Amino acid sequence: MQRDHELLKSVFGFDTFLPGQAEIVAAVTEGKNTLAIMPTGAGKSLCFQLPALMRDGVTVVISPLIALMRDQVRALKAAGVEAGALTSGNTEEETDEVFRALDTGRLRLLYMAPERLASGGTLNLLRRIGTSMIAVDEAHCVSQWGHDFRPDYLRLGDLRRALDVPLAAFTATADEETRVEIVEKLFDNQPPSIFLHGFDRPNIRLAFAVKDGPRGQILDFATARRDQAGIIYCGTRAKTETLANALTAEGLSAVAYHAGLEPQMRREVERRFQQEDGLIVVATVAFGMGVDKPDIRWVAHADLPKSIEAYYQEIGRAGRDGAPAETLTLYGADDIRLRRTQIDEGLAPPERRLADHGRLNALLGLAEARSCRRQILLGYFGENGAEPCNNCDLCETPPELFDGTVAVMKALSAVLRTGEYFGTGHLIDVLTGKATEKVKTRGHDELPTFGVGQDYDRRQWQAVFRQIMGLDLLRPDPSRFGALRLTQSAHPVLRGETGIELRIDSVKKAKFSPRVKAMVSDEDAPLLSALKAKRRALAEAQRVPAYVVFPDRTLIELAEKRPVTLDEMMGISGIGAKKLERYGNVFLEIIAGAPSPEMHPARRKLAGQAAGAVFDRLEAAQADLTRGADGCGKYMSCTTTTLRNISKHRPRDLDAMARIPGMGAQKSERFGPVFLEILQEES
Repeated sequence: MQRDHELLKSVFGFDTFLPGQAEIVAAVTEGKNTLAIMPTGAGKSLCFQLPALMRDGVTVVISPLIALMRDQVRALKAAGVEAGALTSGNTEEETDEVFRALDTGRLRLLYMAPERLASGGTLNLLRRIGTSMIAVDEAHCVSQWGHDFRPDYLRLGDLRRALDVPLAAFTATADEETRVEIVEKLFDNQPPSIFLHGFDRPNIRLAFAVKDGPRGQILDFATARRDQAGIIYCGTRAKTETLANALTAEGLSAVAYHAGLEPQMRREVERRFQQEDGLIVVATVAFGMGVDKPDIRWVAHADLPKSIEAYYQEIGRAGRDGAPAETLTLYGADDIRLRRTQIDEGLAPPERRLADHGRLNALLGLAEARSCRRQILLGYFGENGAEPCNNCDLCETPPELFDGTVAVMKALSAVLRTGEYFGTGHLIDVLTGKATEKVKTRGHDELPTFGVGQDYDRRQWQAVFRQIMGLDLLRPDPSRFGALRLTQSAHPVLRGETGIELRIDSVKKAKFSPRVKAMVSDEDAPLLSALKAKRRALAEAQRVPAYVVFPDRTLIELAEKRPVTLDEMMGISGIGAKKLERYGNVFLEIIAGAPSPEMHPARRKLAGQAAGAVFDRLEAAQADLTRGADGCGKYMSCTTTTLRNISKHRPRDLDAMARIPGMGAQKSERFGPVFLEILQEES
């Protein structure tokens, strides 16, 4: 028997490798740089733990969560393997024991978080202990395209080069863009040995549902699975607590978990979930990555995840033992609006935000799917040709479809004819023939598409647009504050070359869902998001709270009134002379989409004042008279400071004009009469 099989049996207790493990173990053991994408439950950890026992030196494992490290170290020690972790959660005794094991050469695997690499002594430590390999768990965290970006992962490429050792990276979810960035950041674009194993988890049942009394939907789902361990993911910390209380009131064993809890409370929840049968954890996405529990029987999303990658990672925590598991994901208009806002308010460059909108579109496509969900999910990760799974809600109950080509063409035409500069709210007004002030001001009531969509009401058109974006025919454009733009796939549909089927249940049965009153209208929301993103960047650079830059009410007024000059901006509440000087041009550029003309500091001090308009007229008049009225005189001009003083002090005659600093008799003689005339008109 080969040594890897001997250790597989004697240490880990397995008779055979799981599919795909043997070839990865061989590559890692041979010291090849390796990237392995394997579904949750496929045994990623064994692919670096077993090679660590077959190689000399210490294998350093970079892992993102303390709980994950603790679980793996505990399991390795129980199997007789010397392993340890250096984490902020260690007791002093635990840390001392790790260093003793390192100093005596006993330790084979050392776990640490990527943040520890920032410490100046870490590199020297890793050199001293004879590091022979680096294993990176949850490697998608290196990618800003991924769903759990951790900037400290970016140091791993430098660490590999500094130690000159092989690196093996592992993740369960990475689309093509994420894989490219992992290779770039960790392997300097030198292709490692890549193992891309199937993403399919056939034991997990997939299901989505539109929110319709979401608390009741979640309670019904959980109650039907009483005494089975499950996770419910929520979009906010507050919701985890209220939903956990509601489950407890129904007699279920449930507890909330989020990053705002004290560390000791989080550890206690993790311990209970590992040890108790049938406990439900209601959590934000802070929970799950570090919990190695094989018998989670179901995962529910009370709110829409932010991408297919996040969705797949989170549902993958169910059924890791291979036994049947179930999922349910609820979604609604407010979820989609929240996710769009989070993308628009992010600090990523426009091209990345555009790609993130495409990722959200892909998730909407999965939610609004017309056929087998698993085929769509696997196709997203590049696995095409799969047969219908017969283990999703749509395979069990196929949705009724209708030919929606005409409706889609109407919607796309409305987008195109309005210049691709508007969101769904304005477009639906045009389609339904609602002559709002904005529609009339822009002349959109004269368009051929005005009123052509009166066969659907507003709610139904929202459902149509949701499905159109799920088909990735439209994407919000971050550079145009979320205005919808056609993708390449939309043009054949618009030309009538491609037909589109839509789900009847989404369109014909669209229901009214009351929403929390928004801060601004749908049309102003993307601009408000852009302003918030800029405020956040400025606040982080200065290390001050966001409201110190501008409070929300100021940004709301900027989004609604859209000033285009500093004079207009001074009319916005919360903007004084100091903040205008510091931030005025920055926010005007966001509103206008282009740099604003530079204004002389002396003129800027008059912004928003009546003297500012006087100044502008005086400046224009003196420009006309620099060579005299006949254009043949000696060149003369007035400085900006002089014009500002005239604007403020408003002399009443030529003598007073001559006494203004910078004027004198000659300039007063040439410019004075015209200046006095302007002052008289503006008085």
